[in-house]
Amino acid sequence: MNVAKWLRDLGLEQYAPAFRDNDIDGKVLRRLTGDDLRDLGVTSIGHRRRLLDAIATLGDRHRAIEASPAPSQAPLAASEAERRQLTVMFCDLVGSTALSRRFDPEDLRELIGVYHRCVADTWPASPALSRSIWVTGC
Repeated sequence: MNVAKWLRDLGLEQYAPAFRDNDIDGKVLRRLTGDDLRDLGVTSIGHRRRLLDAIATLGDRHRAIEASPAPSQAPLAASEAERRQLTVMFCDLVGSTALSRRFDPEDLRELIGVYHRCVADTWPASPALSRSIWVTGC
């Protein structure tokens, strides 16, 4: 960013030498405060206010540029997108809420474990089905 041109556009080109002598570039400019401007020799409150307002506008533009999404690859066509099938099963033991009030948590865990073992012993041997039974019951 050309700070001297920016100051000239604001009608405050008399401060260009002070900004140049203090190595004020575009990055530093966005972080200047009223005290910094006073230290740079901007004694007029009106000039400080104009500079601070212009700096705020620069910061808003800079944030808008940073916030805009970066160009990305074109989205995949529906036929090219990867789709995965997901099946979710939820099981609840009838009366488990009442059981949780009646039994100590460790005893309830043991009771549910007995149920799981019973189901695992009687259910057909299907790894996917067995896994879903154990996951939903835990």
